[in-house]
Amino acid sequence: MNQMLQDPQAEIEQAETEAIGAVPQAAVPAEPSPPDEAPPTLSHPRFTKPQRVAFVQSAWHRDVVAECRIAFLAEIEARHIARERVDVFEVPGSFEIPLHAQLLAKTRRYTAIVAAGLVVDGGIYRHEFVADTVIKALMDVQLRTEVPVFSAVLTPQQFHETQAHFEFFRKHFAVKGIEVAEACANTLLSLERLRGQVAAGIM
Repeated sequence: MNQMLQDPQAEIEQAETEAIGAVPQAAVPAEPSPPDEAPPTLSHPRFTKPQRVAFVQSAWHRDVVAECRIAFLAEIEARHIARERVDVFEVPGSFEIPLHAQLLAKTRRYTAIVAAGLVVDGGIYRHEFVADTVIKALMDVQLRTEVPVFSAVLTPQQFHETQAHFEFFRKHFAVKGIEVAEACANTLLSLERLRGQVAAGIM
């Protein structure tokens, strides 16, 4: 066995220090253990009116983007929008999301629309151009229709078709799903209050 040999003098000094500083076990008062407490449960505010959300996701790298949807559904339900109040739609790619979002917004069936997609290099128009176009178009939809639109359309700087990258972006999309659910719920609550104040003539 390979063991590190200590300096004999150091061993002696260590033994003397331990002997001087040693305290009998009985002399040390035992600290009472803290009581078992359940972690505080987050209480999210409830909506005054029923909400309905459209979730539009691209089929490109479906298994990766699906992590966003799964996390979104779990978080939005915790924020008092039931799973059955979320309608999921799938489109071929991120470029097709804005038109679907606009048509869904015009139905007046939905109080919010969430978009999710992964834009990666795959051709001359498949990166910054597509992502920039999609985001601008989604902003136009919400401004024209006054239905809030939220984006979880992600554009990684580098994406390689490797297991490591797929695993990384699955986890990243799960985080984004929670974040977009939080943004969606908080915005709907804010708009609900604002529209109530406008209707009451307060603003």
